[in-house]
Amino acid sequence: MADLAITASQVKAGAGAVEGTGVAGATVTAGQPVYEDATDGRIKLADSNLSLAAAKARGVALHGALTNQPIRYQKGGKLILGAGAAPVKGTIYVASATAGGIAPAADIVSGWHATILGVGDGDGGLDLVPGGPFASGHAVP
Repeated sequence: MADLAITASQVKAGAGAVEGTGVAGATVTAGQPVYEDATDGRIKLADSNLSLAAAKARGVALHGALTNQPIRYQKGGKLILGAGAAPVKGTIYVASATAGGIAPAADIVSGWHATILGVGDGDGGLDLVPGGPFASGHAVP
């Protein structure tokens, strides 16, 4: 399988959205999973094979931002990704090994730090549960 093909203009908060805010530490596009860098407190693109810290996704960006701009991300509730992304109902999605990507859990391979983002709802969205049982970004053997 492959990362979801997300169209930034289709990303929006859905029912029960729980949001977080911060300052971007990199260029971020709507629909990309993000983490908070402990060294500078900035919001950056999650990446499951970069480092354990980078794999700990806090949520998914709700809009685009450049470095040093304010950023809003969703960390719970329904996240609408749109028809183009088409998350499959019941499929678990994780932070990808591509910075800012969202991949189905079936794509996890050795070396990834698995961090669950949510479960596909079959209607263009994800039910977000960032971290879930793998909040610490456990390394896959």
